[in-house]
Amino acid sequence: MSGMNSSNRDEVTSFQTGFALRPDLVFPVRSPDDVVAAVRRAADARLPVTALATGHGLPGPVEGGALISTRHLDRVTIDPGARTARVQAGVHWGQVVEAAAPYGLAPLNGSAPGVGAVSYTLGGGLGILAREFGYAADHVRSLDVVTGDGRLRQVAEGDELYWGLLGGGHRLGVVTELEIGLVPVRRLYGGSLAFDGREVDPAALLRAYEEWTRTVPDTLTSSFAAVPYPDLPALPPHLRGRYVVSVRVAYTGTDGDRLLAPLREFGPVPADSLREMPYTESRTIHSDPDAPHNYYGDSAVLGELDVERAGELLARTGPGSGSMVVVQLNHLGGALARPAPNSVPYREGRFLLRLLTGGGREQARALLDPAFDLLAPVTLGRTVNFAFGAGDRTEGLYDAGTRKRLAELESRYDPASLFRRDVSA
Repeated sequence: MSGMNSSNRDEVTSFQTGFALRPDLVFPVRSPDDVVAAVRRAADARLPVTALATGHGLPGPVEGGALISTRHLDRVTIDPGARTARVQAGVHWGQVVEAAAPYGLAPLNGSAPGVGAVSYTLGGGLGILAREFGYAADHVRSLDVVTGDGRLRQVAEGDELYWGLLGGGHRLGVVTELEIGLVPVRRLYGGSLAFDGREVDPAALLRAYEEWTRTVPDTLTSSFAAVPYPDLPALPPHLRGRYVVSVRVAYTGTDGDRLLAPLREFGPVPADSLREMPYTESRTIHSDPDAPHNYYGDSAVLGELDVERAGELLARTGPGSGSMVVVQLNHLGGALARPAPNSVPYREGRFLLRLLTGGGREQARALLDPAFDLLAPVTLGRTVNFAFGAGDRTEGLYDAGTRKRLAELESRYDPASLFRRDVSA
């Protein structure tokens, strides 16, 4: 554990490269005891604490303070009889998927295998099978957390810290390990239908998708995405200069082709990757980029999808915008709407809208904020896991009741406001 120097530069590298991490102290922890010591030292120095796993969801730059790098806490332990995994704070989802697969089990991971499992879960965790099984946070058995008094605690359902940490992120302490439930999934039907956005009407496809989501079972989880790729040599030839509009699907049933038939009939499908696959290949459904890059984004939980306004959003963020804006709509509902003993808000939402772009923060905000404004009349709030660089805006992350209860827990467990900055995943 040390101040900032050349030997720990790697500890402050992040997947999200657009935001600088320049802490005063860096703690490359390798055990829960190291976390305890780091928190106590930061408290003595009156330095705010940031926890960092992989940096996929940085809410913004980090200037000063103490950074606790958890990447060396990378142990996964599977209990196949209990269908559980113990996952340390630096573990990536890909590690958990591979460790659970030999037992015919799967975690409730997200679409990108490189994302940190613990921080993802603390922010709720909207996974590829979310409509069938709910949020990853709903399946946590216990948490080990170091609170602001430098004490390592184990909390489980019924404890007020359990409620606050699952949904509240690292704002109540540094979680060193989770025990999570696994689900008995070996295989699934998944992949994407990719349309050429210049040959089909993206707004019409979105309307058809919204109508289709009203017909599918809770065991089917899907998303709609629209990406105008720039004409750059670094991109694969099949993406360069293309406007790709796609529907991505993950389903544990046996009649996937029948359920997807209405969308296949919408128009020409240049790329159809839907198939039966082992769960270990589920990362290919979204094929998220695996190289660190610069991006900024935000989210909106929608009570309903106003397809006319959403169509206007697609027009504003498509090829004519002059920028590469990634639009994604996740179909919610199903198990996500069920009550759970945690602080994940807005369970009544029907869709989650995410917008991502590159460039500087102000440039991105000037592009994305008006797009979000289009759907403000049906917006319930935002999600902490998808405030990519927008963590300076705290409004809407929680409903009023949840926000008040979290504030009361913060005053009790972190009166010195050590953990006022939260770094997700």
